[in-house]
Amino acid sequence: MAEKVEVAQVPFMRVGEVAIHYRLCGNASRQPVVVAINSLGTDFRIWETVAEELAPHAAFLLYDKRGHGLSDLGALPQSIEDHAGDLERLLGALGIARVLLCGLSVGGLIALALHQRRPDLVAGVVFCDTAHRIGTAESWDARIAAVDAEGLAPLLDPVMERWFTPAYRVAENADYAGYRNMLARQSPQGYAATCAAIRDADYTQAARAITVPALCLVGDRDGATPPDVVRSLANLIPEAGFAVIADCGHLPCIEQPAALASHIRAFLAALTEGSSYV
Repeated sequence: MAEKVEVAQVPFMRVGEVAIHYRLCGNASRQPVVVAINSLGTDFRIWETVAEELAPHAAFLLYDKRGHGLSDLGALPQSIEDHAGDLERLLGALGIARVLLCGLSVGGLIALALHQRRPDLVAGVVFCDTAHRIGTAESWDARIAAVDAEGLAPLLDPVMERWFTPAYRVAENADYAGYRNMLARQSPQGYAATCAAIRDADYTQAARAITVPALCLVGDRDGATPPDVVRSLANLIPEAGFAVIADCGHLPCIEQPAALASHIRAFLAALTEGSSYV
């Protein structure tokens, strides 16, 4: 008899100063809960295909970080620690005591921060297209200035080139148009605030202190955090696995969801069995 897959719930939760939009879905009987942490300029819908594919095998918590999607912006300025605190409080409010963090881009920084402050919560981490330090202060300052001056519109095409392969960025691909719209409709204030948080974040020592199984994944065509950058993160983490996803840009949960789901499922299986995925 197949295990029951719970119907998705899409509520809101006030955690500290902000109301967070989240969804619990998948197989509620499975532990640890997979927590998907989305990237800059996106909301939790980017994880839906992966969550649906893994629904029989895992419980999922999807959420919009502050300043994104339907979650509150919160006070400014903001730090990665603020984002990690939101997630810590959300997990506590939901009674979730053990998680597999799956952090994409800035989500990887948030995962590093949460492990640093609450290692007891974290059973393992999948780092997707991220690093311990992302970009330079100059590049983030330039992006913040552009958003402050003109909003997100001027960034759309350059960001799309970093996010997706040329094969995905074609006019007939309705999904591409939809995800471009997702970025265009994010809060410019929330986007700029998160840019500043990334600019100020350096989790090099936190990566070296990871004490749980970890896997670093990257698209072979990632224009934001290329394979060499993600490999540098893997090299910092004791015994971390590393794998490249073919024909993929910065967002494997969108461009190659089946491949990403396969990696997460195998990593989760190794984690629950107490074996090594490396």
